[in-house]
Amino acid sequence: MKILYLDCFSGISGDMMIGALLDAGADPFKLEAELTKLHITEEYKLKWTKVVKNGITSTKFDVLLNNEELGHSHAHGHSHDDEHSHTHGHSHDDEHSHAHEHSHDHEDSHAHEHSHDHGHSHAHGHHHRSYKDIVKLIEAAGFSDRVKDTSLNIFRKIGEAEGHIHNLPLEDVHFHEVGAVDSIIDIVGAAILLDQLEIDVIRSSPIPVGNGKIRIDHGVYPVPAPATLEMLKGVPIAQSELKAELTTPTGAAIVVVLAEEFCAFPAMKIKQVGYGAGTKSFRDHPNVLRVIIGE
Repeated sequence: MKILYLDCFSGISGDMMIGALLDAGADPFKLEAELTKLHITEEYKLKWTKVVKNGITSTKFDVLLNNEELGHSHAHGHSHDDEHSHTHGHSHDDEHSHAHEHSHDHEDSHAHEHSHDHGHSHAHGHHHRSYKDIVKLIEAAGFSDRVKDTSLNIFRKIGEAEGHIHNLPLEDVHFHEVGAVDSIIDIVGAAILLDQLEIDVIRSSPIPVGNGKIRIDHGVYPVPAPATLEMLKGVPIAQSELKAELTTPTGAAIVVVLAEEFCAFPAMKIKQVGYGAGTKSFRDHPNVLRVIIGE
């Protein structure tokens, strides 16, 4: 039996999850090929690089959005205090403040950029994707049942949390364009990689959410964002002194849906270890998600 343990000592986000699974040996090119089944490749490029976070070599995964209006790609690595709630979208004063931040924590020189331009299309201009649109996209992709079901379950968790907060039925929940593409890649990508690594059981440490405040479209909110808090009901939260959003809505949805148990390090024979880098860097704390695969 193959066990995956999520050691979330610095929280969890969608991009940290993918970075950690790639770092543990999953194949990024297979990920890229599988994601083409969604037929939204004209909207993004993928980038994965090796970065050093407080002495730990880890994999940083970014979704670079093709933005026709501005004529260049925005790096949407999700920084912990501004990825926040996807349906709220990103407020404009912090949306792109972190766009190029990750280049500064490459304390090594082994950054490899793998991005493939699939051409631009104006088909997905500035509309918002509804929860229903995303479900259709995933159902029509022709993924394996496991990838499809995992992706739909995680998206449903976010949709229900957002619906609860905004008092909307699930089918009326909409995701801002930026958040939608990021979320789709992170969530479907995580499902693809878990399937590729043939993981049978997932367990997780308690989840730190961080402290402080974040700005979302509706104003300044305390950490964790409302959607994150809603999804973490029933989950053990770990205390953290860090003034940042450590766990994002996407990260919360992934861990809550996938983890069968929240516990200390389980008994197992360790086979692989991976580190997924977050966007932010902290002075005394490596901002990475650690995954341990064993049997």
